[in-house]
Amino acid sequence: MTEEIIIAGFGGQGVLSMGKILAYSGMMQDKEVSWFPSYGPEMRGGTANVTVIISDERISSPILNKFDTAIILNQQSMDKFESSVKPGGLLIYDPNGIVHHPTRTDINIYTIDAADEAAKLGLAKIFNMFVLGAFLKIKPLIDDEYVHKGLEKSLPLRRHNLIPENEKAIAKGKELVTERFVLN
Repeated sequence: MTEEIIIAGFGGQGVLSMGKILAYSGMMQDKEVSWFPSYGPEMRGGTANVTVIISDERISSPILNKFDTAIILNQQSMDKFESSVKPGGLLIYDPNGIVHHPTRTDINIYTIDAADEAAKLGLAKIFNMFVLGAFLKIKPLIDDEYVHKGLEKSLPLRRHNLIPENEKAIAKGKELVTERFVLN
């Protein structure tokens, strides 16, 4: 099993953090992983993406042109990466701010209203965990206990008090994800 994932959005949305938590969680579960970030010089507001590969086998290169899964958090990333999903692959996106929704009919498409739900629950800073939960519901690559360990590893010790809120957001994301177009 090898899963090649691109997570893309604006800086400040937790794109890199989501990828790091996913990668650490995979490592804790004895998977081979790669975490390859890409971002501009802007700290917040610029575009950011990260490629994460989780595999049972050695990973030959972290550089990819096509992905099994794309997790999209803004329109610019949708425009850039929708076509990079392999046929039969998965695209998950938060429709907040998306004007041109995906149109492909050869991939599985899911939505998660993460930004709205996070704001409603007062958890706007960890909206990326709602999205991570949606992904893990559709593709349960990592067991919950290892996601917990990944959170412990990736969050600084002074932020460990936020782990229960992160786990709550992940669980809620698993509930909220909805099919938009699924291949039969």
